[in-house]
Amino acid sequence: LVDFGPDGSVVPLAAETFTTEDAVNFAVKLREGMTFHDGSPVTSAAITRSIEHMKASESQVADTISVVERVEEIDELRANIVCSEPAAWLPSQLAVWQVLLPEGATPESLQDNPVGSGPYRWEAFEPGDRIVLRRNEAYTWGSPKGQALADELVYRFVAESSTQIADLATGQADLIVRFPREQEPGVVEAGGEVIVAETLATAFVRIATDVAPFDDPRVRQALNLAVDVQTIAQALEAETSHRLASFYPDARAMGFDEGLSPFAFDPDGARALLAEAGYGDGFSTQIEVSQAPRAVYAEAIKPYLTDIGIDLEIVVAESGSFNAGWGDPEAPPLRYASWRPMYDPNTFLTLVIASDGYLSRYNNAEADELIAQAGAEPDVSARNQLYQELGRLLQDDPAAIYLWNAVTRYGVNDRLAGWQPRGDDYILLTQGQMD
Repeated sequence: LVDFGPDGSVVPLAAETFTTEDAVNFAVKLREGMTFHDGSPVTSAAITRSIEHMKASESQVADTISVVERVEEIDELRANIVCSEPAAWLPSQLAVWQVLLPEGATPESLQDNPVGSGPYRWEAFEPGDRIVLRRNEAYTWGSPKGQALADELVYRFVAESSTQIADLATGQADLIVRFPREQEPGVVEAGGEVIVAETLATAFVRIATDVAPFDDPRVRQALNLAVDVQTIAQALEAETSHRLASFYPDARAMGFDEGLSPFAFDPDGARALLAEAGYGDGFSTQIEVSQAPRAVYAEAIKPYLTDIGIDLEIVVAESGSFNAGWGDPEAPPLRYASWRPMYDPNTFLTLVIASDGYLSRYNNAEADELIAQAGAEPDVSARNQLYQELGRLLQDDPAAIYLWNAVTRYGVNDRLAGWQPRGDDYILLTQGQMD
């Protein structure tokens, strides 16, 4: 129904209009003339099917829209989405998760032969290798996605960055993504252009506050003072990366506050806080990272903590184990992570920061209240102020070592000259991402 615009605002997509006055009732009017890839019309019934499918999925996605009470289909193009309570954050969840479904869609059919309504049709999926899409000639309406750029589009899964660059050089690939910074010269030598995009992503070291010594906010403040985040960010991420004051990456994210300064690099101040908290002799702890490539960030942080007396062990976990361990009280109390997109921080905050969050090991009643108030506030300006207030609170009572705004590296060849990355990091090869 909706998507994120370049400035982070939610814009109508399949919807022609999407409005609310109270964040309880969301009025939708679909664009006329839309059809699914099977030729059937896109009607308001597709909204009902979509919501019902999400709720029946028994996944974490179902939790994000559990607030939706019902869909009232007014006519073929108009509907009301009715919530059980104010949910100003709902549009941002629909932008990430919701797809409109044709009549007869089942979990099995969506897996084997998905039918959507976008600029590309599903062609084939080879697990672990590639996804093949084909231009949807019937996609003629002027949605923000734009028209398909190619007759055929192939997304390939290539783990080795050296192979990615070789594919770019030989024309096997027109666009590659997420290669290390040190590989930039190889992309240029392969005849490609390097694009470093500041995505709406935040990098941080989550601190579990339910175990000592991290139950003392002075210890968590000391960790933030101890690490020269700006130097690490510019060395490992990009020259344009900057240290964050809290979780909000830049002005496109709701809650970002230009007037809130990040923690300074102050190891002497860190030592003083540790001594004040009773840990002047330091202590030992662990940090967990997902997959070996991310260990480089923990390795860069480690000597700064060693310098103030903290002995840090780095634990590299398999992705599934890492993701399952967010709320595990036996897991390492520190974990390096990043989160995207952060246009609207509600999902991140309710899952990771709220005391009852599925991924949370943080507990602050005032933070819980601010998260709840912001989630129910229909006025965008008022929501922004509440999230800014939360950002100030999260400096006094840190939930993490706040690191940097993450970037994504792309290598593109001449065939895609003018292609522009999106803030949410999604790769859509359409005119909507071209100059």
